[in-house]
Amino acid sequence: MPSERKLDLSAIRSLVVAGWTGRNVEALEAHIKELEAIGVKRPKTVPIFYRTARSLLTTEGEIEVMADKSSGEVEFVLYQLDDGLWLGVGSDHTDRKAETVGVTLSKQMCAKPVGAALWRYDEVKPHWDKLKLRSFVFDGGARRLYQEGPVTNMRSPEELIRLYTGGERLAPGTAMFCGTFAVHGGISYGGTFEMELDDPVLGRKLTHSYRIVQLPDEG
Repeated sequence: MPSERKLDLSAIRSLVVAGWTGRNVEALEAHIKELEAIGVKRPKTVPIFYRTARSLLTTEGEIEVMADKSSGEVEFVLYQLDDGLWLGVGSDHTDRKAETVGVTLSKQMCAKPVGAALWRYDEVKPHWDKLKLRSFVFDGGARRLYQEGPVTNMRSPEELIRLYTGGERLAPGTAMFCGTFAVHGGISYGGTFEMELDDPVLGRKLTHSYRIVQLPDEG
């Protein structure tokens, strides 16, 4: 039987968000232009690693955000735990208005929703190229596909770990978001965000959804 465990948030001591991790240069450029269109500056390096507060991680089904300019991004998430490397699904939910001021600032503005279930990385590594990420949003009450693509659109876990640490392992207690890809249509704000990591070889999915509650901006 494939291994699965529940995420213990108290075991996480460090949270890292890897950005601009795309392996395909054209797809990466599309995502950069997508964000440039809403005023986000190009990154100074690719990939780039943002340290964020570990308290932002949540498995809850609802997050509260400021005003109406934040959105989710589906990503695979690596967890270095006491018994090895584990894999999950999460959303690098980001305040897009703050992102036009500074990306590092924007990464601190919103909770980072993650699914509670994890898979052992060693069990999916042999068929890594078969795994797919998807996200869905609701427009006018209708559910639509928002993002879809193989995890191989991003750099491999081993490469990201090596680029971040200079070695072969993340420090114990580290969670790392590993990047995303362009959306279908324009960026969607508000509502409900659904995400999944699909493993067709072992016939299973990691899923999570959360509702976005917009708080008033009083200036």
